[in-house]
Amino acid sequence: RLVSDWSSDVCSSDLMMMHSTLAQLRELKLDGMATALEEQLTLPIMTSMSFEERLALVVDREIHCRTDRKLLRLLKNAQLKHGQAAIEDIDTRPDRGLDRRAVMSLALGDWVTSGHSVLITGQTGTGKSWLACALAQYACRRGYSALYLRVPRLQEEMRIKHGSGAFGKWLIQLAKVDVLILDDYGMGAINSATRSDLLEIIDDRAACKATIVASQLPIDHWHAWIGDDTIADAILDRIMQRNHRFELTGESLRDPKRKKSPPVKDSKQPRSED
Repeated sequence: RLVSDWSSDVCSSDLMMMHSTLAQLRELKLDGMATALEEQLTLPIMTSMSFEERLALVVDREIHCRTDRKLLRLLKNAQLKHGQAAIEDIDTRPDRGLDRRAVMSLALGDWVTSGHSVLITGQTGTGKSWLACALAQYACRRGYSALYLRVPRLQEEMRIKHGSGAFGKWLIQLAKVDVLILDDYGMGAINSATRSDLLEIIDDRAACKATIVASQLPIDHWHAWIGDDTIADAILDRIMQRNHRFELTGESLRDPKRKKSPPVKDSKQPRSED
């Protein structure tokens, strides 16, 4: 009986210590480690593992949890128009003019760290925004920050920021984003203030941060759209320094009457493209 009571006291003491350890791990925001430790307590096979092996598994779980949380944060901050767009789902049917190898080579390369520009053009509905978001989403999966902006909305947004005195701070924050998407570039007229602000945004990123420009307007017409020769020269000089181009073709992917083509063997069907 004395042995039984002693054994019971030891188990109770161990249990209290474990509860205390779990509470401390969560207080330190080490939720991954706490969860892994709880799981180990329920698996009898863990008793056959060494302390070092069990510790390695606990630490590994914490690293994975932190990576997952970081990705969720990056995707939330990116505000992508197509948050579920992924390069694995790109539709590379022949009529689209999109080479899967070129896209994958870009996505897996150093375009983000090298500050390259990606220029995506094509008619409405051919998937420009979707492709831009897919590249940015993969960049987030690699740990880079991203942000999606529509150029037609920038004019009013920047006017408000100038009025509130927040433009300078916003410009600094924007310059730190690893991948910036400028969607619907060249859609609608812009005034002189917007031209100057756009130059500031692009100048801060030239050769050091990646920029994706998606536009219905052919690249040859971008200079005329900007409307000021000096600013247009400056903007295009920075965008064109090191760039990758994709010109999308084919029918609009939004057209409900569009017939589905037979799938290409080396590609998956897209979730939803714009």
